[in-house]
Amino acid sequence: MDFNADIYIIQECENPTTSGHKEYILWADNYLWIGDTKNKGLGIFARPDFKLEKLNWTNNFKDHTVKHFLPCKINNDFDLLAVWTHSNNSPNFGYIGQLWKYIQVNKDKLNGTLIVGDFNSNKIWDEWDRWWNHSDVVAELNELGIESIYHKLTGEQQGKESIATLYFRRNLTRPYHIDYIFGAKKFSDRTKKIEIGQVDKWLRLSDHMPIFCEIETTEK
Repeated sequence: MDFNADIYIIQECENPTTSGHKEYILWADNYLWIGDTKNKGLGIFARPDFKLEKLNWTNNFKDHTVKHFLPCKINNDFDLLAVWTHSNNSPNFGYIGQLWKYIQVNKDKLNGTLIVGDFNSNKIWDEWDRWWNHSDVVAELNELGIESIYHKLTGEQQGKESIATLYFRRNLTRPYHIDYIFGAKKFSDRTKKIEIGQVDKWLRLSDHMPIFCEIETTEK
């Protein structure tokens, strides 16, 4: 509520339908949610006057179901893909590997999409013998005309970010940049500002810092 945003993408949140928290239920009056348990999932929350339409994109890559990805259409205007990559009990394709697989089976739908969330990934963890590294995912998205808005606006390189989005287990000595907002050119060109929440304000609530992005609409 501090940001008074039009849209929120929140990872590890409760399902409002089964929550016993009255204030949360009142606040979450327009949302989409997915999750393995009622207590921890991925949600998209929007202003009451916004239309959220869940899209039926595939989560299946060959014989493997990836998670967690929540695609939707906003106001019949643009597509938004909320992301919370997961280990998913995969010995070889956990976290960023889940997103790599999701991209492979949904490439034809991703043009013009805004992709937002917790990737649980950074270039610093690339491994030489993988073809689905963080850098590979970034390159594939760039080929689709989708780029990280933070990196475009700051001019910083992947893996050399000056501001962390995560302080692992609230440890200030373990900062990482693993949360991202990727967008097609129509979004990055109209972005007025992007900021990451201050540690002294948000660390008491979560080891993840919120990312706020203001994108100018085409309406006058």
